[in-house]
Amino acid sequence: MTSDPIARIRAVIAGGSAATSDHDLNPETVLPPDRALLPAAVLVAMQPGPAGGRLILTKRSSRLRHHPGQIAFPGGKVDAGDDGPVAAALREAGEEIGLPSDRVELIGTWPAHETVTGFLVTPVFAIVRDDFEPVPEAGEVAEAFTVPLAHVLDPANFSIEGRMWRGRLRRYYVVPYGPYYIWGATARILRALADRVASCG
Repeated sequence: MTSDPIARIRAVIAGGSAATSDHDLNPETVLPPDRALLPAAVLVAMQPGPAGGRLILTKRSSRLRHHPGQIAFPGGKVDAGDDGPVAAALREAGEEIGLPSDRVELIGTWPAHETVTGFLVTPVFAIVRDDFEPVPEAGEVAEAFTVPLAHVLDPANFSIEGRMWRGRLRRYYVVPYGPYYIWGATARILRALADRVASCG
């Protein structure tokens, strides 16, 4: 397989993936069968470049109700006016980082990821064409930045940590980069991507 990270990602996205969950590392968790999950979507937006490409991420505003201050993909809830998760991910990326939808090449989606906070998040994978500089929306995004794809595609850069949450130890993946502590659902989706790319050579 080619050494170009984006070409390798194209190949594995087309092949699909098993669904992931915030509960993957916590098999003792008992989930109510009638739990209500809110549909959401995130844009896994990649920019080609001479060093193998970069991934666009955001640091959420500390004023937000859900996941304040965390590192995340651009994205959010699927609204009633959205034509599904892909439209929601593109709309949210436009609102949060100023990404025009006509600069985006969609390459596929993966099964939705269930979060511990009750969201069912569809990862939408895309390539950002041409030069693009993220512009964070001040109300929702404290910072927009990029991370080398080579960093998040290397399983060796991930580790498992834990913290007490609602009286129980909850384990989760982390993949730190410089000052950025990437963890939770974002890190879990990236770990699934890294594993798929590694398994395909």
